[in-house]
Amino acid sequence: MTMNRNISLYETIGGAERIRSIVKSFYPKVQAHPLIGPLFPEDIDPVMDKQYQFLTQFFGGPSLFSDQHGHPMMRARHMPFNITPDHAAAWLECMGKALEEVGLEPELQAIVLDRLSGPAHHFVNSN
Repeated sequence: MTMNRNISLYETIGGAERIRSIVKSFYPKVQAHPLIGPLFPEDIDPVMDKQYQFLTQFFGGPSLFSDQHGHPMMRARHMPFNITPDHAAAWLECMGKALEEVGLEPELQAIVLDRLSGPAHHFVNSN
């Protein structure tokens, strides 16, 4: 697969519909994960909405997150939580399963996971 530099990753992934599908697939995996599930509230819908907004913006779509919540400041937003390298790896594992489940091409899955790997590890604030 060759990425067209004139098309955003957001568009390449499939836009709003595909991002929604990824988020809907991702969060049940997160909630069921023994390591990271406990970090999330029982009412996951607001978290899912923010994740949809963030991923849309992060991958080059409309600036939904910033428009509604201001600058993402994602590291600061995650500081209240004890996040270890194992948490980051578990988060990425759940995302990988979601990307596969929604039918993203393997090469595109790798691109998306590589792009998300930086932020996931940037949130680490504990051993």
